[in-house]
Amino acid sequence: MKMTKYRTIHEIKALIEKGETTYEEVMGAYINRIDQVEGTVDSFLQVLKEEALNQAKAADENKDDKTSPLFGIPYGLKDNICMEGVETTCASKILTGFIPPYSATVAEDLKNSGAVVLGKANMDEFAMGSSNENSSIKPTKNPWDPSRVPGGSSGGSAACVAADEVVFALGSDTGGSIRQPASFCGVVGLKPTYGLVSRYGLIAFASSLDQIGPITKDVTDCALVLNQIAGHDEKDSTSVDREKEDYTSYLQKDIKGMKIGIVEEYFGEGLQPDVRKRLEEAVEVYKSLGAQLVDVKLPTSDYALSAYYIISSAEASSNLARYDGIRYGFRAEGFDDLLDLYKKTRSQGFGEEVKRRIMLGTYALSSGYYDAYYKKALQVRTLIKEDFDKALSQCDVILSPTCPTTAFKLGEKSSDPLEMYLSDIYTVPVNIAGIPAISIPCGLDEQGLPVGMQLIGRDFGEKDILKAAYAFEQATKHHLNRPTLQEAR
Repeated sequence: MKMTKYRTIHEIKALIEKGETTYEEVMGAYINRIDQVEGTVDSFLQVLKEEALNQAKAADENKDDKTSPLFGIPYGLKDNICMEGVETTCASKILTGFIPPYSATVAEDLKNSGAVVLGKANMDEFAMGSSNENSSIKPTKNPWDPSRVPGGSSGGSAACVAADEVVFALGSDTGGSIRQPASFCGVVGLKPTYGLVSRYGLIAFASSLDQIGPITKDVTDCALVLNQIAGHDEKDSTSVDREKEDYTSYLQKDIKGMKIGIVEEYFGEGLQPDVRKRLEEAVEVYKSLGAQLVDVKLPTSDYALSAYYIISSAEASSNLARYDGIRYGFRAEGFDDLLDLYKKTRSQGFGEEVKRRIMLGTYALSSGYYDAYYKKALQVRTLIKEDFDKALSQCDVILSPTCPTTAFKLGEKSSDPLEMYLSDIYTVPVNIAGIPAISIPCGLDEQGLPVGMQLIGRDFGEKDILKAAYAFEQATKHHLNRPTLQEAR
């Protein structure tokens, strides 16, 4: 059976309900697909073929448990999300051999739904990066053009979905790490409101910014996965206790009267012409659907990137202090005393980008510089949140590019960290404000690479961004574009 029959969660469920396939056939098709393309894409750090196939066979036998939409569906889990008994490395040498004794709440949620983990997805080391080139194990390639990056840090999660190696994946988003790779790989990626999805079991990069979210092929699948992973968790003190929602109930084609905010600052210098053109076409689509376009201002956006890198690096320097060769994974050999063990383990265990951010964060938190850098960054954070609150009081969602460019070449920006950081310029402010945003495909550039459109909502406004995204998806069909890698099998 061809993989094209197995595109989305809801399409697979329809085939199974009609008796046209089985869970074992579905899983076998995805395992075959991994065998065909993984050597080119390198999405995974581990593939759990035998376990997944056994679970699929059990799913066919256990007919009473098939009520969940995710039952028997193969998915990828970013390698910074813990899974009991399965090595979790954050794509870092320093966590080599770490086997978590427990699972993250989101992994438990998906296990309870019957979804099946098919692999642990590659990532930038400790989620620090915008290209997936900072993985200490191997770089993942973009399924649309393997000479290009898939984006980061959830590049493995986005690439395995785009390459049809799994039906959906979970990623984590600290400054755009779900939305940016979703844009580069032509899939849907959602960063939920901070506190909506439990972070328990997510290996922390920057605790006040990190959020787990789904990467899928369309908006309907995105809502189905969000339904399963959203909800209060007593194990996470930042988890918000609020009533669960059925996000699929907001998927409507009719958005007449919906107010969509346009930020003039987001369409200025530095935006690739093809990306600008696709976004302008998207604006026209929304007009044709009866939406009302509203000009809004985000005057502190220029300071978001600077504030982000100070806050995230400061939190990273604190969170990563625990990796010292004593409690987790890698330990250096040939040390003289305890201090020498710490130095050698951390010097040899962390990659260059991680060390760069630890040093930056430690400096920002040090005595004499705290007020000048960290405290000032927190003040800027408050101003950015106030800007978003004001803008979103004038509209239902804000429309913007997800990234200033389409996917760039492997190695093109790796020698210039500051230029690399600019690829997150439209996504970072959302994490600073803690609000939700989604990236959906809105066409291709002249080289045939995907362009992503970002829709930003109010606190817990996932219903609005999913509604706007679904209406656009139904009107345009850009989400049906597939990478040429798909045709090469």
